[in-house]
Amino acid sequence: MTIGNIPKNVRRKPSRMAQILIGFIPTSKLQGLTNHSARRRAQANLYHACMRDVLHSIVVPGETGVPMICGNGVWRRCHPILATFIGDYPEQYLVTCTYSGQCPKCLAPPGELGKLETFPLRLQSSANDTYHLADEELRVFHAACRNTGLKPVYHPFWESLPLADIFLSITPDVLHQLLQGIMKRLIGWLVSIFGLTVINARCRAMPPNHKVMLFTKGITSLSRISGHEHKKMCCILVGLIVDLPIPGGWDSTRLVRAVRALLDFLYLAQYQSHTSDTLEQLHNALAAFHDNKAIFVDLGEREQFNIPKLHSLTHYVSSIRLFGTTDNYNTEQTERLHIDFAKNAYRATNKKDIYSQMTAWLQRREKILIHTMFIKWRQCEDLRQPETHRISEPPHMPTQTIKMAVNPTKSATFEDLACNYGAVDFQDALADYLVYLSNPGLSAHSARQRADNTLIPFRSVPVFHKIKFTKCGPSGDLEISDSAHARPKGMDMRARIIPARFDTVVVHQDGVPGQGNKGKNYFYRN
Repeated sequence: MTIGNIPKNVRRKPSRMAQILIGFIPTSKLQGLTNHSARRRAQANLYHACMRDVLHSIVVPGETGVPMICGNGVWRRCHPILATFIGDYPEQYLVTCTYSGQCPKCLAPPGELGKLETFPLRLQSSANDTYHLADEELRVFHAACRNTGLKPVYHPFWESLPLADIFLSITPDVLHQLLQGIMKRLIGWLVSIFGLTVINARCRAMPPNHKVMLFTKGITSLSRISGHEHKKMCCILVGLIVDLPIPGGWDSTRLVRAVRALLDFLYLAQYQSHTSDTLEQLHNALAAFHDNKAIFVDLGEREQFNIPKLHSLTHYVSSIRLFGTTDNYNTEQTERLHIDFAKNAYRATNKKDIYSQMTAWLQRREKILIHTMFIKWRQCEDLRQPETHRISEPPHMPTQTIKMAVNPTKSATFEDLACNYGAVDFQDALADYLVYLSNPGLSAHSARQRADNTLIPFRSVPVFHKIKFTKCGPSGDLEISDSAHARPKGMDMRARIIPARFDTVVVHQDGVPGQGNKGKNYFYRN
C-alpha cells in the first residue's frame, strides 16, 4: 500500500519506504476440491475474504474521517479511500469479478476487443445491486450474476468501501500489458514472418551503442525473457525489419507502419509528464496501428485481434487524465518489492512456521530503518542552514556536459593514429587547428599556407578511448546520457581478439579553421 500524494520520485525508490506491506494473501491451490469450477469459485471467495479482512479498517474512517498528523506537524482530518488497484490482467479480473477474456473496465463484447471503439464503462453501483442478492436464494443470485456477466463471489471486498469504484480504479500496466504482452506478441509475429535466421543475423550485425543491449546470439533463443530485455528489444526492433523484404513479395510499408505505431505508443505511454498534445499523439499512435494491423491477417499471422491486452490500450488516455502518468502505477515497482517483502523475508526464516517469522523479521527491519533515518535526521539538523525564500526559476532544458577520465588511456604516435585509428590526416588537421587558434581571422587561403609551414615539435599525443556525456536528471543528479568510443583492435588477457569500435559523432561548433566565425557548421568525425 502507498499514498497518492507522495511524489513519484520518492515512491519509486524502495529504500525510501514509500510502499509498505499490509498483509500476505494465501496462495493455496485447494487441491482437495476435485471440481475445477468449484475450486476456482472457492479461490476467488478466499481472496475477497482476505482482502475484506485486510481493508475493513478503512471503511469507517473513509466515511467519518480520522485525524492524522502531516509531515509539517499539522493535524488534519483525512478520509482514506481505495484510489487505484495495481496488478496484471489475471489479478484485474480476479478483483473485479469478471471473466478471463473480458475487459475489467468496460462492457466491450468479447468478440470486439480488437476494434478501436469506446464502450460503456462498468459501474460499481450496478454491480453492488447484483451482489446484494448474495444473501438471498442461491439460484436467484447466480442468475443475476449471469445476466450481468460477473462471477458469483460472496460479497466482494470493495462492495462496502466508501467512495470507491473498483472498475474505475483498475490502472494500465506497462510491464504486463505492453512489454510482456503486446510487444512480446509483436516480436513473435515478426520472427514468424521473416524467419529465425534473418532476425538473429540482424541482431548479431547490430553495432554497439550506449544503452543498447547487444543480442549476440539473437533474440529467438532466449527463454524467460524479462520486461527489461523486451524493453531493450524494442530499441532495435525497427532497425531489424526496416528494409527486409517480406517473403511472398508483399509490400512492407504497412508492416513497418504498424510496428512503428506500437513502438510510438509504448514510448509515449511511458512519458513522465503529459500534455493534451502528447495524449493526442498517444491516441493517434494507437489509431495508426489499427489502420495497418490488417497486414498481419494478410500474412497469415492472425485471424482476429480479440486480445484483452490490446483492448486495454484504449483506456490509457482516460487513466492518465484521472491518475497521472503510468509510472505512478506500473507493476515494475511492486514486482521489485516482492524481493524485499517476500523473498528476502522467507530466506531469513528456518522454513518452519514461516509466516510468523517473516512478519517478525519485516517489523524489526522497519524499526531499524526508521531508527537509522531518525539518527541521520538528528545528525544533520544542526548542520542545516536557515531556510530562505527562493525565487522559482523558469524550467530549462538540461545542459549536456562532457566527462572524461583524468588520465589518457595511452599515448599514440602520428603513425599509430593513421594505421590503428584511421586518422590519416590528423597531423594536417592539428596544424590547421593551431593556426586557427593563433589567427582566427585569416582567410582560408592564408590559413592553408601558414598551416603547410607549421612545424609540430612532437610526434605523439595522448589518446582517450572513451568520452561520456552527462546531463542533470529529474532528481537533480548527474546521469550519463550517451558515450562515444574510439578504440582500436586489441587482445584481452586470454589472447582473444577484441574488435575495434569507432562511434560516429556529430560535432557542432561555431567556426571552421580557415573560414573565420561564419556561423555554425556541422560535420561528421570518426
